[in-house]
Amino acid sequence: QSWSRGMSYCLHSESHLDTGPIYVRENGKLHVVNQGAGGVQNVTPKARPFSLFSRSFSVELCMNREDDRARRQRTDHFIFTYTKEGNLRYSAKSLFSLVLGYISDNVDHIDSLIGFPEQIAEKLFSAAEARQKFTEPVTGLRALQKFTEAYGSLVLCSLCLRNRYLVISEKLEEIKSFRELTCLDLSCCKLGDEHELLEHLTKEALSSVKRLLLKDNSLSDAGLRRMTAPVRVLKKGLENLLVLDLSCNPKITDVGIGYLLSFKKLNCLDISGTGLKDVDAVIKRLQTQIGLVHSKVPLKEFDHSNCKTEGWAEQTVLQWEQAVMEATMPQDNLRSRVAALHFYGKTHRTEEVVKCTLVEPETTASGNLQFYKENVQNCHLPLKKEVAGSHELKNNKKRALAEQETERTSKQKHMCLTVEDWDLLNTY
Repeated sequence: QSWSRGMSYCLHSESHLDTGPIYVRENGKLHVVNQGAGGVQNVTPKARPFSLFSRSFSVELCMNREDDRARRQRTDHFIFTYTKEGNLRYSAKSLFSLVLGYISDNVDHIDSLIGFPEQIAEKLFSAAEARQKFTEPVTGLRALQKFTEAYGSLVLCSLCLRNRYLVISEKLEEIKSFRELTCLDLSCCKLGDEHELLEHLTKEALSSVKRLLLKDNSLSDAGLRRMTAPVRVLKKGLENLLVLDLSCNPKITDVGIGYLLSFKKLNCLDISGTGLKDVDAVIKRLQTQIGLVHSKVPLKEFDHSNCKTEGWAEQTVLQWEQAVMEATMPQDNLRSRVAALHFYGKTHRTEEVVKCTLVEPETTASGNLQFYKENVQNCHLPLKKEVAGSHELKNNKKRALAEQETERTSKQKHMCLTVEDWDLLNTY
């Protein structure tokens, strides 16, 4: 009775909870308690189905769940096109293109390219350039050096950095890695005498430079002394120099011009806008010692139109310039600060980009001081003759247009039809 009272109390007290069947062992037998009747049944309980998860639990089958990089690499193996019917069609890429893409992604891990075929190397360089591998700070320099030490002038034979002093400061090591350059334009960069790039000009890697433009770079006699020291002492450095532009450097005097006499192969020289004291003596000295004759008209070699960036790395230099321009552009979050400055009455300082003009005030003041060798055919082509020729061409074009106009008007006069003629034509 005590057991039955305890069970009934337990059932009544927990009748609101669904505790499931209750099993009681008595006298060696297992009994199940019926909650509804409150009694005990001597039956063998049925085994309830066992479940590991609750009813609200759901299982999602996940297959082929990879990261975006792996998915992109998998789709890069195919070329997707469309048929005429508009259906999507894909074809597998060649093994060569797959290997080329893989090597270009890891181009900074290449040990050496010396002896590698240049036809394949050019494609590899283009693939790495398309992935902008040469714009990376550390790995880009290491990858570029592998190409420059193996192919030299093929990577870049001519480099124009006119008015791009920011690119020089940001990518100085990359620029120094170029070898066998034949043309280098550093005009309007304000480098000065102590710049590392001017020191690099005396290295053996740039002994192939034949055309050097250093207009408006704040050079003095000390800079020319350092630049010409290897040629004067060791007969090395810029020994193959043919064209030299030192215009718009007012700190260069008669002493600095004396250092240029070591350039025996020099064919064209521009020293307009320099701080010469005795111009006649300098003209006579250049003519007697290295055979340079003073030109009365501007020369074509110094019009800054022939110097261009040419080679495999032409687009790489453009990527460097674009990256520098994007870094120096004003951000949108600075507009509110500028508006606040205007509100409080402070004038906002705007720094304009310094541009180099082809005709400097110092040049016009001191006159044209360009020199050439008479026995060289392509060097002393005057610029004014081309201008005169262009005027003649314009006049010829005007005459031709005038003749065409007169012919057209004369034809119109002959083609004027009377009313009788129009009536005759309408009958047909």
